[in-house]
Amino acid sequence: MSEMIAIKQPAHASSVLQASDVVGLIERALFTEVQLTPKPGLVDIRNSGAHQDMDLATFERSIAAVTPWMENFYIIGRDSSALPAEQVLPMLRPIGMACEADMLRATGGVNTHRGAIFAFGLLSAATGRLVARGEPLEQNGLCYCVAKMCRNIVALELSASALAPETSKSVSHFVHYGLSGARGEAESGFNTVRTQALPVYNRVRELHEDDNLALLQTLLHLMAWNDDTNLVSRGALKGLYYVQQQAQRLLWDGGVLTKGGIAALQRLDDDLIARNLSPGGSADLLAVTCFLSHFPPGPLYRD
Repeated sequence: MSEMIAIKQPAHASSVLQASDVVGLIERALFTEVQLTPKPGLVDIRNSGAHQDMDLATFERSIAAVTPWMENFYIIGRDSSALPAEQVLPMLRPIGMACEADMLRATGGVNTHRGAIFAFGLLSAATGRLVARGEPLEQNGLCYCVAKMCRNIVALELSASALAPETSKSVSHFVHYGLSGARGEAESGFNTVRTQALPVYNRVRELHEDDNLALLQTLLHLMAWNDDTNLVSRGALKGLYYVQQQAQRLLWDGGVLTKGGIAALQRLDDDLIARNLSPGGSADLLAVTCFLSHFPPGPLYRD
């Protein structure tokens, strides 16, 4: 009979997490994501991916600037816990803008973590809210809380802005392609992470007891199925579909779990660099996966 594999259990099932704990978990998630190698088209230890203006050191400076702000998001979530969840988001906006300004100062004006600030600001606030309400800290509960805070954000911020004389890239992606990007993912309660990334990560980690292998395989799944608007910005729909198809092809062959899988991922890295394609949205969701993996799943929520 085969020996049973000892699985690392999630650590934070109860409502005891303090702001400093959240900052530590987010810092760990961001460092884990950027140091994971090889990541096709993305900054890692191997190279700077499809980026001319940033490298590993840029990301390290950015993480140092961004993560202390997560305590502020947590405090707002905690102190507004008696209010309806939908009223919390406007309170988070000024903190997000200040955090982003610190990021840009640290990186010389380079956007390294705008998507991560949005995602982790929401998750930090959700954590503070659940702690204040005495509710358990679980993956589904945290994501459901984010979904409630972001209810109707796509309609209010993307659809309603479609007729404005000047529109952002996010609005343009929504109008022309129906892609809701980071806002849609948050409004769904990180559905892509919960239904695709976390199951893959947990399964591979259980079978192989290798976090790096599990994260690389998870990244491939995100690249294969996430409608990453970062790719659309760089290569239009053609770029998005190309990356999705290449990731699906690698997964069909077993991904990084088969002999030669890492080498195939390195070749895809070289390919995406040549095509100037970087799946930054999937990288953000991978970091969210790392963060949420420290909590037990918990029950599903329905309105």
